[in-house]
Amino acid sequence: MVTRSELVSLPVMAGLPDDQIDWFLSQSTELLLKPDEIYLHQGDPADAMFVILEGQLQGRGELGGEAVTIGAKQGDVTGVLPFSRMKQFPLTGKALTPSRVLRFPASHFPELVQKMPELAQRLVGLMSDRIREATRTEQQRDRLAALGKLSAGLAHEINNPASAAKRATSQLRSAMMQIKEAVHQLGARELTPAQKSEIEKLETSLIQRDEPPPDLLTINALEDQLESVLRSHGQNDLWQLTGDLARKGARPEILESLFASLDADTARAALLRISASLEIAGLLNEIESSTSRISDLVGAIKEYTFMDQAPVQNVDIVRSLETTLTILNHKIKRGITVVRDYQPVPLMVDSFGSELNQVWTNIIDNAIDAMGGKGQLRVRTYRQDNNVVVEIDDNGPGIPPNIQPHIFEPFFTTKGVGQGTGLGLDTAQRIVRKHSGTIEVTSQPGDTRFQIFLPLAGSGSVKADPPARSTV
Repeated sequence: MVTRSELVSLPVMAGLPDDQIDWFLSQSTELLLKPDEIYLHQGDPADAMFVILEGQLQGRGELGGEAVTIGAKQGDVTGVLPFSRMKQFPLTGKALTPSRVLRFPASHFPELVQKMPELAQRLVGLMSDRIREATRTEQQRDRLAALGKLSAGLAHEINNPASAAKRATSQLRSAMMQIKEAVHQLGARELTPAQKSEIEKLETSLIQRDEPPPDLLTINALEDQLESVLRSHGQNDLWQLTGDLARKGARPEILESLFASLDADTARAALLRISASLEIAGLLNEIESSTSRISDLVGAIKEYTFMDQAPVQNVDIVRSLETTLTILNHKIKRGITVVRDYQPVPLMVDSFGSELNQVWTNIIDNAIDAMGGKGQLRVRTYRQDNNVVVEIDDNGPGIPPNIQPHIFEPFFTTKGVGQGTGLGLDTAQRIVRKHSGTIEVTSQPGDTRFQIFLPLAGSGSVKADPPARSTV
């Protein structure tokens, strides 16, 4: 039997009057639980609060498509609490050790609030702590999910140029062998200085040609003409060289001039060397382009996360937006057209690390999803009084009027289970407010527009903050 002294020894009951404790005991039922014994099931009506007198309990179940385990020990209060909106128990509760639990019916909560106002206040505090912890956990899960999506997209973005560089390196080895053989063949022939000069001049002119390559129809036509010239001079097996020459815009007259000044075998060796040189130059350009793309992505990642930088930064808004667009390029490039309208004068704000990038990411990612991955994304910046204004809008179907008032509420989402936690816009709003700014939204079919107002740098609106949290 539970005694008054035993109950008041628990933190939640400490210092309460004896008559209140006696009333609470008179309305409660003591449960003696064996290890692994279940005292409530997931989905049961949320009809009781439980005070743990002895032992350890555990709640297990699935929330938002993920397995959740929550422990409770002596002195803890679990189950439904006064003023809670819980209708059903979200988890299944069982005892881990031999346990004693006091069960208080939820139907007596109105009397509890009247007879034990101090306990009711403490329980409201517990419920607030529970909500904060649940929100913190969901926010962390949301960040991890967002990080996972960004990481997968970036891995794909980096893998493409990395694979291209690897492939070009492999082809480069083969091209080096070809040019080595061609140089050997030319070296075995007695060439006059004029002939050497003509070969080198032709080779240099083609390699250094910077004009964009002709269109595909022109290239195909040039290949046919070049192949015809080669065949007319008995070089029936050099047709494979015509592709590199045609892409560089080589005209048939060039080959005719080469065969006119050199004998057939020497001209053949010269063409093999020129073709190999063109291939090597192209492969080197591809490797340089691929590695530059990787370097740009790594730079964007560092800038996006503000790695190795102080928590508070003087940030160029346009650069911040462009970094975010680079990070999200794996989603944008599939069918989104980005229209930029940036004020030419740099607009600077004081930002806590990468937190503003998280705002842009959440809004842009939502816009892409709303458009189904295909549509127009418009990004605009301008100055209004002492504020920087960022507008991000899309031409998707819009947000229904009955939903618009709720989009910034925590855990509100229109996405399916497992597709969103409903914390993206809530997080964006909290970050904007932390920067002494505001965020507004207007929406109609074909035009959903988010406006973010942030104080210009130097206004003193952003003050030193504790060590920055990791954000996505």
